[in-house]
Amino acid sequence: GAKPAVCKHWLRGLCKRGDGCDFLHGYDATRMPECYFYSKFGECGNKDCPFLHVDATASTVGCPWYDRGFCRHGPLCKYKHTRRVMCANYLVGFCPEGPKCKFVQYV
Repeated sequence: GAKPAVCKHWLRGLCKRGDGCDFLHGYDATRMPECYFYSKFGECGNKDCPFLHVDATASTVGCPWYDRGFCRHGPLCKYKHTRRVMCANYLVGFCPEGPKCKFVQYV
């Protein structure tokens, strides 16, 4: 099978797997790994960056576990943790806004 992406360790001259590596050992602009800085911070300061700048990454997708109340990975989670405010009315038993409420209501 075709190798999915260029080996990020090979790019730095550090891959120890050689021919046994599951990744491509050669330059292919269409199969470069994702840019760490762009995926982590949403921008990359290197105008000649050879890595892929992909907008829809795991870091921009909400964490389903955090959204339910707890994520065991904490700040190391690869998904985005968005803090939300709990609905005070829902906590005491009833929210007149229902599903239109701008605050979190866990069922």
